[in-house]
Amino acid sequence: MSESKLVAEKRTQFGKGAARKIRRADKIPAVMYGHGTEPVHITLPGHETMMALKQANALLTIEIDGKEELALAKDIQRDAIKPVIEHVDLVVVKRGEKVTVDVPVHVEGEAAAETVVTVDSQVLQLEVEATNIPENVIVSVEGVEAGTQIHASQVELPRGAVLLTDPEVLVVNVTAQVTAEALEAELAEAEAEAGIEHEEPEAPAEGEAAPAEGEAAAEGEQA
Repeated sequence: MSESKLVAEKRTQFGKGAARKIRRADKIPAVMYGHGTEPVHITLPGHETMMALKQANALLTIEIDGKEELALAKDIQRDAIKPVIEHVDLVVVKRGEKVTVDVPVHVEGEAAAETVVTVDSQVLQLEVEATNIPENVIVSVEGVEAGTQIHASQVELPRGAVLLTDPEVLVVNVTAQVTAEALEAELAEAEAEAGIEHEEPEAPAEGEAAPAEGEAAAEGEQA
C-alpha cells in the first residue's frame, strides 16, 4: 500500500464557528489520538487529504511541527450534499503493529453463462500489519457454475493477514439467471396468492362482429 504525507497544523480554536472558518480556508479539522497520548487537535490540507482518503484504509504520515506520526483514518465525516470532508478522526499506529481493518471485496472474472453473481459481503474484517494493509481482497468467479457459494473461509487472503470475519459468512453467491417465463410464472403465483384477478375482455354481443383495429381507432377519433 502507498503512504500519503500530510503537513498538519495544531489548532487552538474550537467549536462550530472555528470549524467553519477552517473549512472556508480549504482545510479540514481533525483530531489524532492513540498509544496512550493525549488527543491532538489539528487542521489538514483540504485537497491533499481528500485525495489521500479516496483509498480505503489509507496510511497517512502526519507531520506536525517537524515531527512525523503514522496514522489511519478511524472516522471520516462527510457533508451530506457537497463532496466535502467535514472532520477526520485519526488513530496513531506504529510500524510492525497489527491493526483491525475492513477491507473491500473485489470480484474478478466471468462466471458461467446464464448466471448472476451477487456480492453478499462487501468487506472482510482482517488483522494486518499497519504498514501492509491491502487495498482489497480478490475473489475470482471465473467459470463458476450456478449454485456456487463462496464463504469467508474460502477467500484467499494477502500474506500475513488474519481473518476476523466469521468464516461461515457468505461472501459471493452465484445463482441461475431467471428466465422471462419463470419470472411471469412467479408473478402470476404471487398475484394468485394475493387474490388479484384480471378482468377478461368483454366478448361481442351475439350477432355482432368485433370491430376491426382500424374501425376501433376511427371510432375513438370521432368520439
